[in-house]
Amino acid sequence: MSVPLFVLAAIADNGVIGDDNRLIWQLSSDLKRFRQLTLGHPMLMGRKTFQSIGKALPGRETVVLTRDPAFAAEGVHVAHDLAGALDLCRDLAKRMQAPGIAVVGGADVYAQTLPLADRLHLTEVHATPHGDAFFPDWDRKSFKVISKEDFPSGPRDEYAYSFIDYQRVRT
Repeated sequence: MSVPLFVLAAIADNGVIGDDNRLIWQLSSDLKRFRQLTLGHPMLMGRKTFQSIGKALPGRETVVLTRDPAFAAEGVHVAHDLAGALDLCRDLAKRMQAPGIAVVGGADVYAQTLPLADRLHLTEVHATPHGDAFFPDWDRKSFKVISKEDFPSGPRDEYAYSFIDYQRVRT
C-alpha cells in the first residue's frame, strides 16, 4: 500500500516562496496550519529549507534531501536522492502510523515531488514580494480544488491570504 504524498507551501501571487533562504512574510495563521498538517507525519525537505528552520521540529520526523554527502544534522534523517528519501519517508510513516508524507520545500524538492503528489495544501499569499525562490509550474488540470478559504490581513497576518486544498484527479 502506498503512503499518500502531500505538498505544503505558501506562495505569493507572483510565485515567490522565499528570499535569501528565509520566509518573507509574517503569517501566524499559516504557521499554525503548517503545524497542524505536519504534526505526526514525516516531512521531506531540502537542505536549505532545513537550514532556514534551523532544527528538527518536535512531533515529526524530518528527512533532508541533499546532494551534499557530508551533510548531517542532529535529529534528522538524510537522503541523497529522491527515491531514497521517499523510501525513508514511507518507512517512517508506517512506523509513526502517519496517514501521509508532507513535502515542505524548497523549490527543487517541490519540482521533483509535484508529479507524485496526491494532495496540495497551498497558502496563496496575496502579495508580490521580491524573492529568489519560486514555486514551480504545475499541472493544474491534474488537480481539483476540494476546499478554499479566504482571509484578510490582520494583526498577526501581514497579508491577506487563502488556504486552498487540492486533490489529484485520477483518470
